Amino acid sequence: MGLIVFLLTVLFLLSGLGIAYVIGALGVMVFWLTDNGPYLAVLPQRVFSQIDSFSLMAMPLFMLTGEVMNRMGSTQALINFTMSIVGRFKGGLGHVNIMTSVFFAGVSGSAAADAAALTNTLVPAMRKQGYTNRYAGAVTAASAIIGPIIPPSIIMIFYGSLMQTSIGGLFAAGIVPGLLLSVVLLIANGYFAIRYNHPGGRGIRIPPFLSSFKTGLPALTLPVIILGGIVFGIVTPTEAAGLSVVAALAAGFVYKHLTWGAISESLRRTAILSGMIFMVMSAAACAAWIGSLLQWPQMIADLALEAGLTGIKFLLLVNAVFLLAGMVMNVPMALFLLVPLFGPVLVAQGFEPIHLGVVLCFNLTLGMITPPFGGVLIIVSSVSGENYWRLARETLPFVIVELIFLLVIILVPGLSLYLPGILGFL
Repeated sequence: MGLIVFLLTVLFLLSGLGIAYVIGALGVMVFWLTDNGPYLAVLPQRVFSQIDSFSLMAMPLFMLTGEVMNRMGSTQALINFTMSIVGRFKGGLGHVNIMTSVFFAGVSGSAAADAAALTNTLVPAMRKQGYTNRYAGAVTAASAIIGPIIPPSIIMIFYGSLMQTSIGGLFAAGIVPGLLLSVVLLIANGYFAIRYNHPGGRGIRIPPFLSSFKTGLPALTLPVIILGGIVFGIVTPTEAAGLSVVAALAAGFVYKHLTWGAISESLRRTAILSGMIFMVMSAAACAAWIGSLLQWPQMIADLALEAGLTGIKFLLLVNAVFLLAGMVMNVPMALFLLVPLFGPVLVAQGFEPIHLGVVLCFNLTLGMITPPFGGVLIIVSSVSGENYWRLARETLPFVIVELIFLLVIILVPGLSLYLPGILGFL
């Protein structure tokens, strides 16, 4: 049966069908191939129970926040503010790119939104300063994956829904690793700036700090509203998402870019992206249902025990599987297919679900800057006009740095669990 499913998967993918349709169709076929056809009558209920989650309501609201802020002039305001802080250093615009991703992460929670916004604004500016188009695109792609780690994180909302884990705890757990990742990237950019004599340092025009801070303040308050409300228990993640939409609209008044056309386009884009994600979730729910019926998680646990793969060895093996999946699948699909299979097994082996959330979400996000189907690489390549494979090659040193950082947060759980422990989520 395994060979039949594999061949059908390859055939469907080569046909050009969307991956949600492929996974959904294969899930239904496996029901029939395993004589579990009668259980298909329960499938609609399983699908709706999978997506009928209060916490998932936060996802489209955070996406709407990012769409609104991206059209309200916040990106340029954040660029000017970060330029006033780090623009004076060697490789200054590279540092600005990374720091802007940190601030933008607190607004959108999406690597794709971050990549699209900064490629459209910072890559041309870096080219004018003398950076190569490839390097400008590479540092943009590498820093964009900070977005899903620093809260609000859309994929952490997915993970929390699947594993019944506190989303507030996951958000708190992502803060320290996200900030440390930005420091690691700043160090890497500084090294490349010296090695390749990138522009920066004296002679670069730096925006005044106070005026740029004042202009960027509306965008900078969004992470405070979101994190402060959730972490201190004032609001739920869904309520914080609703407040962030209101704050984003208020920021639009401040930036004087709030128009009915911008709001309409933001709503349209949010509806399209949300629909795509819920389609993926529905297909994954079908695969997860047949997986639970056939006891795939238990089979995986038994195989791991027989092979002597327990504890950190098994976690490293799971991370290798997630890395490979992230290279060829979109993040929501990989998350919804793999977490129900491996998550319970890892928890049963004693791993903290919140720590696993940070590790696995960061792992899958790395796939967005890894060939052959890196989503962020595709966005940066398309917007910047850079050849995809040349861009991927230029991004490789950053990928290696981020893989080393992934290993660190796997081996040092305290980096993820320190804040959740202090704030009472553990």
